[in-house]
Amino acid sequence: MNRVAIQVDGSDVEVPEESSLLTAVRAAGIELPALCSDDRLSPAGSCRTCLVRAEGRIVAACVTPASPGMRVDTSGAEVVRLRRDAVEVIVSALPPRALADGSPSELAHACRSMGIGPEAARGAGGRGGDESHPYVHLDRDLCIACGRCVRMCSEVQGTFALTLVGRGGDTVVAPGTGGPWAESDCVACGGCVDTCPTGALTQPGPARGLTSAFHPQEARTRTTCGYCGVGCTLDVIAHDGEVTAVLPARDGPVNRGHACVKGRFSHGFRTSPERLTRPLLRRGGVLEPVDWDEALVHVARGLRAAVDAGGPDSVAAISSARATNEENYLVQKFMRVVIGTNNVDNCSRLCHSPSAAGLTASFGLSGGTDTFDDVERSDCLLVVGANPVEAHPVVGARLLERVLHGAALIVADPRAVGLALHADVHLRPRPGTNVALFHGLARTLLAEGLTDEAFLRERATGLPELSELLVDYPPDRVAAITGVPAGDLVAAARLYGSAEHPAIVYGLGVTEHLHGTDGVRSLANLAILRGAVGTDRGHGVNPLRGQNNVQGASDMGALPDLLPGYGKVTDSSARARAEDVWGAPVPQRPGLRIPDMFAAARGGDLRALWIIGEDVCATDPDANQVAKALEVCPLVVCNELFLSETARRADVVLPVASWLEKDGTFVNFDRRFQRVRPAVPPPGQARADFDILRAVARAMGADLSCATPADALAECGRLAPVFAGLSHDRLDREGSVPWPCTAPDRPGEATLYTERFATPDGRAHLAAVPYLPPGERPDDDYPLILVTGRRWAHYNSGSMTRRGGNLELDPVDFLDLHPDDARRYEVRDGEQVTVESRHGRALLVARVGDQTAPGQVFCSFHFPASGVNRLTSDVADTVTSCPEYKVTAVRVAAS
Repeated sequence: MNRVAIQVDGSDVEVPEESSLLTAVRAAGIELPALCSDDRLSPAGSCRTCLVRAEGRIVAACVTPASPGMRVDTSGAEVVRLRRDAVEVIVSALPPRALADGSPSELAHACRSMGIGPEAARGAGGRGGDESHPYVHLDRDLCIACGRCVRMCSEVQGTFALTLVGRGGDTVVAPGTGGPWAESDCVACGGCVDTCPTGALTQPGPARGLTSAFHPQEARTRTTCGYCGVGCTLDVIAHDGEVTAVLPARDGPVNRGHACVKGRFSHGFRTSPERLTRPLLRRGGVLEPVDWDEALVHVARGLRAAVDAGGPDSVAAISSARATNEENYLVQKFMRVVIGTNNVDNCSRLCHSPSAAGLTASFGLSGGTDTFDDVERSDCLLVVGANPVEAHPVVGARLLERVLHGAALIVADPRAVGLALHADVHLRPRPGTNVALFHGLARTLLAEGLTDEAFLRERATGLPELSELLVDYPPDRVAAITGVPAGDLVAAARLYGSAEHPAIVYGLGVTEHLHGTDGVRSLANLAILRGAVGTDRGHGVNPLRGQNNVQGASDMGALPDLLPGYGKVTDSSARARAEDVWGAPVPQRPGLRIPDMFAAARGGDLRALWIIGEDVCATDPDANQVAKALEVCPLVVCNELFLSETARRADVVLPVASWLEKDGTFVNFDRRFQRVRPAVPPPGQARADFDILRAVARAMGADLSCATPADALAECGRLAPVFAGLSHDRLDREGSVPWPCTAPDRPGEATLYTERFATPDGRAHLAAVPYLPPGERPDDDYPLILVTGRRWAHYNSGSMTRRGGNLELDPVDFLDLHPDDARRYEVRDGEQVTVESRHGRALLVARVGDQTAPGQVFCSFHFPASGVNRLTSDVADTVTSCPEYKVTAVRVAAS
């Protein structure tokens, strides 16, 4: 980027081209008030508090571009007086409390630096406020109508929930829908609170008035969010061992000073009275508190007994995205070295295991192909089977911002939600027909010459076979299969095919199917046909990981067939590397996947199951059968924050640290390793999973050798070449590093395959896989198709988000259904309904609207008491055993 050289108060300063004078002044280390300015927003120039003299003229620094050779004066008597006058005019309309001692607001800070005291604030007040919302409170008397909150809501968040109302001195921010804030379109991202310069918008409690720009540095702990897979960088503010605020880091590589309701506000779970603080041991059918020594001895004795009775393969472990990389690494090492089995799996089995299998088959590695920064520069976004506005709000906001700045948008999703409302083309396929849809798009790309022939010739394989298959997928046939009009299909293909830099982003609507791996591979075909992967002509294929460390859990080898770094357990050279590092043999037979573990327990072959951070009775499919497996397994150990549905069925429950209380790293959706740091201690006797694993190993007479999480990552790097360049020290210095990273002195590969693909032949592999129908179909008894997914206010089983203010924002589990279906089945909006499938029954609250298509219904899985996953089937992806959450035949009736 070109830079511009100017002088500020006699000092030479260089800033990027198109920078404002305000940027240049701050680069010179000079502080100016700028009450209508936030570097995340477009400039407004309305408050006139940042006045400077430039080339003889008095100008507002925030809206004046820096020109080469410009001379800027900030310290002359006239501009100093004008700035002070502007601030005093603003302050004069506010009540004295606006400048109260200790106020952390930007305005109070500016007044203190300019020598303006509380006596300058002479406003009478009396305009009232709005405290209806759990996380955002409005004090109208402190509003200066700067518009920063409105611009934050529209330009960064993309919700457009706020506006300015009134005239002149009575102008104030308000929800655009009118009425109380809690009933507005606000999604509680906290952006308005974070940008407010006066304290008119605050979060309640001890953090009132704190923003990411103004907070006590000594109380700050930088960490990575423990909710979705975006990987937002957060600053946690703590006092006396308690979290007082979580603020988005302005320099966060992914979130750039933004956050969502979960990462920003959903930390109330930490001090919930339901939090587990002591180990629990089942005695006489009742879970009772015990000390750690007794719990550890019981676990160790039970694991040894299981091995003695049934061999090492009678023991299994389920790890989790809630655990750090280092904890996942230790889980799989414990199972392979201490127990002697490959029976270890993690929650990616239930969401993105088809991504790992499909992307590996197509390109060679299991992660997304590009950085999100690259994706954001795309001129055409194809978003498939994902609702990032709700499930990945920071990514959703950045994608929407790109669309509002001119990028074309194609959305393939059965529901009319989120980004689909802004799409140039919205494809609404019937659930379970993805492969046919993608083949229809590919057929048009080939038929209309929208492919990259040179790329296909030089860097890809499989075109003849795919071309032959696509003969059977003309637009009319694809329309008949998917329900997508042929014209829309062709329009989408042309839009993607004619873009200069297209990018594909997809979610669980692609993977959670009977043929999910085929869906990933046939979606990858589109990028290969366009030459839009591994080149500067596009930005590849990128999965949105649903949970904070679902990528890292698999990266670390918490899988039954793969070691850390994705070496196969059946590969003698991969085993030899692990054996050399661990000093112990590695079993060569792949272990059990999660569904197989439950089946083995029900069959009497699995005698011990250790579940770390997963509420399998709430989140796994066919939940009645999962519960039966736990009930008959002789030993079930559960590491948990709360007494979940799963923990209630365990024999031993071990209280664990949350993401705010532990040390290590996470890997986000675009393969960035980022640090996780403890901001506060865990409550009571709770311990990190890392420490628990080491303690159990010691109780069994074994030594896992990794004394600290830093040791574990270093050891992983010795075993797995793709992680060899990673360390806690490096991440502390650099913030984030993507894998592959093969040496400490080499950068990570943010964009993959620029020279060759990681497949054995170095080429991208097109997949000629036929469309096959989903595992369940509606019939007269079960006429509707149920799709499950996430909503904006909650996360997975809701164990963290239901214990706080989020429950006020989204208090019940809704079933969305179309008005036609509501009339057909005599269901009224807001009434309780019974939903039945071939597998179970759930109770939900009907919400009638046109987001869903006729014949389809949607619900989340955030409220275990509703029993949603009693409905879902045991049908699973034929390659990876990922459940088909997106297609369940159901019927609905008023309760």
